[in-house]
Amino acid sequence: MVAITSANWASANERTRLDELETAPVGRLLLRYSVPAVCGTVVNAIYNIIDSMVIGHAIDDPNVVTGIAVTFPVMNIVVALGTLVGAGAAARVSILLGRHDLRTAEVVLGNCVQLTMIIGLTYALLFACFMDPLLRLFGASDNSLPYASEFMYWILPGLVLQNITYSYNNVMRASGYPGKAMYTNLIGAAINCVLAPLFLFGFGWGIRGAAIATDIAMTVTAVWVMGHFCRRSSTLHFTPGTYRFNWPVICSVLYIGLAPFLLKFSGTVIIAIVNNTLLHYGGDNAVAAMVVFSRYITLFTFTIFGICQGMQPIVGYNYGAGRPDRILRVFWLTVGAASVVALTGTLLGYHNPEAIASLFMQDPQQIACAANCVRITTVTFWIVGLQSVAAYFFQSLGMPGRSIAISLSRQLLFLVPLVLVFPRYFGLDGVWYAYPVSDLMSGILAAVLIAIELKRLKNNVLGVAQSRASGRFS
Repeated sequence: MVAITSANWASANERTRLDELETAPVGRLLLRYSVPAVCGTVVNAIYNIIDSMVIGHAIDDPNVVTGIAVTFPVMNIVVALGTLVGAGAAARVSILLGRHDLRTAEVVLGNCVQLTMIIGLTYALLFACFMDPLLRLFGASDNSLPYASEFMYWILPGLVLQNITYSYNNVMRASGYPGKAMYTNLIGAAINCVLAPLFLFGFGWGIRGAAIATDIAMTVTAVWVMGHFCRRSSTLHFTPGTYRFNWPVICSVLYIGLAPFLLKFSGTVIIAIVNNTLLHYGGDNAVAAMVVFSRYITLFTFTIFGICQGMQPIVGYNYGAGRPDRILRVFWLTVGAASVVALTGTLLGYHNPEAIASLFMQDPQQIACAANCVRITTVTFWIVGLQSVAAYFFQSLGMPGRSIAISLSRQLLFLVPLVLVFPRYFGLDGVWYAYPVSDLMSGILAAVLIAIELKRLKNNVLGVAQSRASGRFS
């Protein structure tokens, strides 16, 4: 680790900003960090939802909803690759700042920005060459492929910028700027919400109008985020000598980022399997129903993710500073808040599925299919709060193995087999039944792993207390 000197640590004002992560009341800290994160992620979810709603009502063709559905896996791959670097960088930065090792944190920033650009340009080129076969793989039919293909070709340039925005917005939050990180999403959402309806309804650009609106929003927010790290007044900023690839640093970032990457990437595999199963048992309407479920549930999962993102710098910093007592307190506060959000998603989805479906589509048959999907799939969503917090918690502690186990259990270990088996006995409804069963099973696994880790942390708290007591009375 780099030696701590006045040259590689922050100014007095910035030290105060970071040291409060170890000294301020945990509840107040969680509010300060999670509220901006929730606002940002929820706004991000809302403008994605609005995109789907506007497209579904602006173009009078039921196949457009299905076309949008089959683009989700491709965009999920993009998010997964961005998360591989960005989430690992944010967790490493939090731990390093907790150790007062600013210079290594700057090396993490310089290395990871370059790595993100290299990965982004590579996948953009590959997607451009193999877009139609890829969309077919993810469930596009002859009816939906033209819409899906047009949307993806227009939005592809913005996806690289989206990775920069999403990934380093988390690093901005981890380095002590939760409010500024919130503005990133607010700016992007405002631009997209204004331009998407204008381009679709006003200019009549069709589905490409929504893609262009997103491209513009991502360009502005990427400039905003990178501008923050270009300012020398920021706690963490671009510094000469930090851009040369440091492979131990890169490996440590990828090691932590592997868990959320596998979660996102496995989600892509799941969507491909689910979409093709839906196409077989229910046709394009069933694939469109998954759009409604995914967009509806996004509002609640993004809220939970925002709460977890607020928890992450507090856990990471205090882990680096050796304060297990504060880690335990913030964990339970986060679980409580996330569980309330998840329970709300269950109740609204179960009691109002028709109203939810009608927001995204016009066709009565599609609405009926989507309502049935939402009612069944959200039955056990209430347990996802604990599962999500557990995955973020282990990631924040630099324990990707357990985070991966929790993240992948729901997707690959439980959901895939159930999606493949249940429809043989229950038809189309079997696909919907697979979701609540897998949520319940993975929630139990998360509870077991968390119980083991919390016991270890409690023992550490007792050890610290005993050490202080013996030092006081010796």
